[in-house]
Amino acid sequence: MFKIAVLISGGGTDLQSIIDAVENKEITNTEIVAVISDKKGAYGIERAEKHGIKTYVFDRKEYKGTVSDEVLNLLRGKVDLIVLAGFLSILKGDLIHEFNGKIINIHPSLIPSFCGNGMYGLKVHEKALEYGVKISGCTVHFVDEGTDTGAIILQKAVEVLDDDTAEALQKRILVEEHKLLPMAVKLLSEGKVMKEGRHVKITK
Repeated sequence: MFKIAVLISGGGTDLQSIIDAVENKEITNTEIVAVISDKKGAYGIERAEKHGIKTYVFDRKEYKGTVSDEVLNLLRGKVDLIVLAGFLSILKGDLIHEFNGKIINIHPSLIPSFCGNGMYGLKVHEKALEYGVKISGCTVHFVDEGTDTGAIILQKAVEVLDDDTAEALQKRILVEEHKLLPMAVKLLSEGKVMKEGRHVKITK
């Protein structure tokens, strides 16, 4: 059984997309063994509990710079993959090294555009509209020691419309996030993702 942990900070809609894919057997031989939030009261925790998934909270206001250490202590030797699904704390230290190539993140733009420090949530879409791009989208990538700098696994483009607001663009990109993230988990669980430096190949 391929075991994963999902890290969230808010509503957990990306988490829900993985839960649904596992329960619908779109992703097979995979179990979500933990959902971890860095924020008390995050609705994603409630989503997980409704599906009988163990939950943990390491509130970043309380744990400050030790969130990564707490996550490592909890998950060491217990999971095959850590999935960041709207997780706002920056992972660092031994967690990154011990889970090298086993942590993925979803970001709401086509990396390397509109990513890096401070780029999360609506801010990403506001910057995309401000710049005047015609295409945005979402990216699933491996997590390394930088912010949104890991090798790209999957991307999906979304057209930017002339009358888009940040909220409208976010909503359309979220639809694609909810397809792309479960797909990445499925490919990784099936051993179909091959990483060579910055280049990722999907095998059939």
